[in-house]
Amino acid sequence: MAQKYNQKHNNSMRIRVDAEVVFYRFVFLPLMFLIILWGYLIAMSSMAHAESRIKDIVAFEGIRENMLMGYGLVVGLNGTGDKLKNSAFTEQSLIAFLERQGVNTRGTELKTQNVAAVTITATLPPFARTGSKVDVSVSAMGDAKNLAGGTLLATPLYGADGEVYAVAQGSISIGGFKAQGESTTITKGVPTSGFIANGGMVERETDFVLNKLQKMKLSLRNPDISTAQRISDVINEHIGPSLANVSDPGTVELTVPDVYKNNVTQLLADIETLPVETDQVAKIVIDEASGTIVMGENVNIDTVAVAQGNLVVKVEERPVVSQPNPFAPESSQTVVTAQTEVSVNDKPGNRMAILKKGASLKDLVAGLNALGVSPRDLITILQTIKSAGALQAEIKTR
Repeated sequence: MAQKYNQKHNNSMRIRVDAEVVFYRFVFLPLMFLIILWGYLIAMSSMAHAESRIKDIVAFEGIRENMLMGYGLVVGLNGTGDKLKNSAFTEQSLIAFLERQGVNTRGTELKTQNVAAVTITATLPPFARTGSKVDVSVSAMGDAKNLAGGTLLATPLYGADGEVYAVAQGSISIGGFKAQGESTTITKGVPTSGFIANGGMVERETDFVLNKLQKMKLSLRNPDISTAQRISDVINEHIGPSLANVSDPGTVELTVPDVYKNNVTQLLADIETLPVETDQVAKIVIDEASGTIVMGENVNIDTVAVAQGNLVVKVEERPVVSQPNPFAPESSQTVVTAQTEVSVNDKPGNRMAILKKGASLKDLVAGLNALGVSPRDLITILQTIKSAGALQAEIKTR
């Protein structure tokens, strides 16, 4: 009886172990694999569809900078200022400045070269308050050679409405230099323009009260109808239904709800960090001057074959001196002529790259790189593919 019981017990234990092995191999491991694969796909999906904050893709109405501009004089230059006989506006400005200081110089000839007429530009930040400082840029207007060491006299800065919003003054910092000798001149940067850090003081504030707005417009920095609709949907889901509406691909109109009345800043703080998946049209931007090409990820092409030619034509001219013979007439002279050599090199082995329909940006670049083309040749190829109707993207040339 004991032997039969032990045998039966051992059989049951063996069956249980076999069941556990089967469960581990055919249920647990596949389940874990699916969970890991699902997490990987989610991570890849989030990477493929990167999201941006609303504050990074839109500009809020009224929260903007304002351009300021003024005209003034820079003094203290070491003989590198304007020549007054060539710059009548500099002389007139200097005379007017001296008269305001009680010095009458009319009727006298001014010969100083330590003064230069300049334009001053600055940017007034949004919500800048009286007494705050802004940076200003200074640029020469006349024939001044260098503004290094100069000091800008107090100059009012005007807005587009003709009102004075700031006053600029201070020593100018130059990012370049100019050194000149009898036969050589070295110039680095532009010594006729510079800047004054915190050189402008705000004297007038812009008349804009953000918290009193009842409606606000959100302007997309890169207008797109899909992105605008997603912004509207995200705001309505987070704040309330029908508060945000798309008026055009570049504008989303937002109605301030009653709970945020007289507290628009809190409303903007609540929505500006909301994530939005952006979308853009397929576009290729080409800068022909520098040979720079920038492509968006949505660039696709139809099936097309591309071959890149390597025809090189080389023209060389070498000077050849021709001297008269010993028995040549006395009027004969030595002359220099040019000997021209023209060579044509058509390198063999040109390859043709085939790009299949629906090829992505990665496939496009890889296929063209397989031809060994340079950026400037790539510009011509892209434009030719576009002319053939195989490139599904907008080409913008700068």
